[in-house]
Amino acid sequence: MAERDRALISLQTSAVMEFRNGTQHLKAREELAVRRPDCLRVEAMSPLGVALVVAARDAHLQIFEPSRNTLMQGTADAATLARFARIPMAPRDAVGLLMGIVPEAQSTAPPDSIGSEGDMTVLVYVKSDGARREVGLHDGQVEMVRKRMPAGAIDFEIHYADYRDIGGVMFAYKVSADFPLAATQVSFVYQRPIINGKIPDSTFVLSPGPNAKLVDIGMLFFRQDLIDG
Repeated sequence: MAERDRALISLQTSAVMEFRNGTQHLKAREELAVRRPDCLRVEAMSPLGVALVVAARDAHLQIFEPSRNTLMQGTADAATLARFARIPMAPRDAVGLLMGIVPEAQSTAPPDSIGSEGDMTVLVYVKSDGARREVGLHDGQVEMVRKRMPAGAIDFEIHYADYRDIGGVMFAYKVSADFPLAATQVSFVYQRPIINGKIPDSTFVLSPGPNAKLVDIGMLFFRQDLIDG
């Protein structure tokens, strides 16, 4: 598992994304570019072309809306990625979700315990604060990654399926994630993924024309809080 994770550097793919929460159900075609440790770009498509571009690199987030020629900029964190990319995770964790990378597999530390759930062997890693990361394996592949908060509530649960061989590396074509605390679910079905292709830094930096309107994401959240309040 650790060797497989170290072999994964980047991902480029078309995908069908499906998102649900208490009030919304969205399904869209997207173009994804992902590079470890924390770079990602999501292009949401419409019948007329690109509807929205989201790019994150390090802690910086940019969103470009072509129809309004508007570029929004701010901090890349779980809140902003939840709003604009439908993934309520910080960039590094979102990259791990999309690529099927298990954080604990990048170290040689053994699990704190081993159990089973159905056909899965479950490795349990306990953090210093009491939070738990649980990794479910089946037929030698990662099938599930779950994070529990110190009190036991599930923060997220991710499932991987439809593994296929891409250049000698087994890669999941289907990813589904449930975020109970945020009451959201998101899934991706990849189409013709390319792994470990070279992705330049410029992919994760948006540079619209000089007439684009610039908006601070923090101010958008501030105004929304005033409306909600």
